[in-house]
Amino acid sequence: MSEKKAIAIYSRKSKFTGKGESIENQIELCRQYISTHEGEEVATAAVVYEDEGFSGGNLERPQFKKMMADAKAGKISAIVVYRLDRISRNIGDFASLIEELGDMKISFVSIKEQFDTSSPLGRAMMYIASVFSQLERETIAERIRDNMHELSKTGRWLGGVTPTGYSSEQVQRVTVDGKVRKACKLKRIPEEAEVVKVIFDKFSETNSLTQTDAFLLQNGYTTKNGKSFTRFAIKGILSNPVYMIADEYAFRYLTENEVELFSEESDFDGKHGVIAYNRTIQKAGKANKPRPMQEWIVSVGKHEGLVSGAQWIKVQNLLAQNRSKSYRKPRSNVALLSGLLYCGNCGDYMRPKLTSRTDAHGDLIYTYMCAMKERSRSHCCNIKNANGNILDKAIIEEIKKLSEDNSEFMRQLEKGKRTLAGDLGGHAERLDALRAEHLECETEIKALVSSLTKASGTSAEEYIMKQIDELHDKSEALKRRIEDMKRITASHALSDIEFELFRQMLCSFGQTIDGMTVEQKRAAIRTCVKKVVWDGSEVHVYLFGSDEDYELPEHPTTGGTASEEAFSPLGADSK
Repeated sequence: MSEKKAIAIYSRKSKFTGKGESIENQIELCRQYISTHEGEEVATAAVVYEDEGFSGGNLERPQFKKMMADAKAGKISAIVVYRLDRISRNIGDFASLIEELGDMKISFVSIKEQFDTSSPLGRAMMYIASVFSQLERETIAERIRDNMHELSKTGRWLGGVTPTGYSSEQVQRVTVDGKVRKACKLKRIPEEAEVVKVIFDKFSETNSLTQTDAFLLQNGYTTKNGKSFTRFAIKGILSNPVYMIADEYAFRYLTENEVELFSEESDFDGKHGVIAYNRTIQKAGKANKPRPMQEWIVSVGKHEGLVSGAQWIKVQNLLAQNRSKSYRKPRSNVALLSGLLYCGNCGDYMRPKLTSRTDAHGDLIYTYMCAMKERSRSHCCNIKNANGNILDKAIIEEIKKLSEDNSEFMRQLEKGKRTLAGDLGGHAERLDALRAEHLECETEIKALVSSLTKASGTSAEEYIMKQIDELHDKSEALKRRIEDMKRITASHALSDIEFELFRQMLCSFGQTIDGMTVEQKRAAIRTCVKKVVWDGSEVHVYLFGSDEDYELPEHPTTGGTASEEAFSPLGADSK
């Protein structure tokens, strides 16, 4: 191992368990190994990369990617892990990794298995061990699927967020050997169930998610959290088989689609609903993807179904037909404020609506319309549309005014920078306090983990585990707050050089904006404009550095705040 480059320690854990192989213990064992073989100084200088909450099924992990980037940059001489499967359980990924590290002349050491790829025998043994690691992973996956098969026979609810219309109810039974077994099933919530039926009926009638969405908004229907339904939520309800009544139509449909069905035809009694397991592909950090029906594991559940099999099947066919009618972006969209413009009445986005007409200059005429107004057919919001052509030009003209060196904006920008520098001191103090609290929390967890061995088998064991779980939740919350605070500090830390570049960009804005393409204009506006609010008669422009919670005055003026400009472009119907 070369002493000119740092040695990397990599650790991974799919989740916190409170057992001995925590990330901290993995790192400490790796340091001890490096200290024994390379000396205390090298061990202290080792660079640590740690991924917690990620599976070993693939290499899509942020800290692992960072480590490999540093390796390619020539910053690493060797990689040390506690155990082979901390890197990967996939033989293909592992073989490619070892080959890649070999090309970069970087050694790989696994201290648990005592493998070192710096020797031919070590490389051979590494490949053999990785084969068994992948076998273990595939065996685990097979056990999970077998477990799903067994669970599907019971029709029980496995937990998680309950679907609209149901709550989770715990039930228990006594087995033949006298043991009490607990499980969960879905219990119908009458009010929510009626909403689900309305959604199915309205979509069946209109064959339109948009019209169903508008109907729910107009009539005040909300989710179980009291929020307005979205098209995404509506589609999720319509495609969920949990609502389908297990009747003869449902049995025939599931059989024809070759799902793994773990209920007999006689179980389809026309009353209970359907439980489908293995419906989605779930990967950490990525949105769930639906699996083909052939991969579902289905049984008749213990809950009441809400929608007849015939209606549920009809809805699936309509959704499949509509899938090809994907929403197309407006042709030749020249609007500049998409994603920046908000409705001052309801707070929703305002989106451009293009027409086929052109103005005197040959440009397409378009307006900005509130999304809530459009979705609810003006029932929940009736703010006047904004003339898009005039509004975009007005925004550009206002930003051009900012490019004058002696403008009020430049003076206020300097003032804001000085004020912000003072605020960052307070941020640093709060950040240090959070870090100290997090360290104390982690220390308590380690102490409790150590005491588990002594308490094993006693009544104190459950109490200690409960404390560990509570402290872990607290630790995770502190980590999130620390990351949020770091992002706030980083996003507001404007160096002298950055400030000068920002000032120069604004100075050149007025000279270059007219010659830019639509995409370049959008990008330029987003460098200094945080958001734009249309209140039906006036526009309020919030620049970066302004207060998000600033309350718009009834009659704003350009002198209202240093970071806000207000002006009154013509409305959509103005002449």
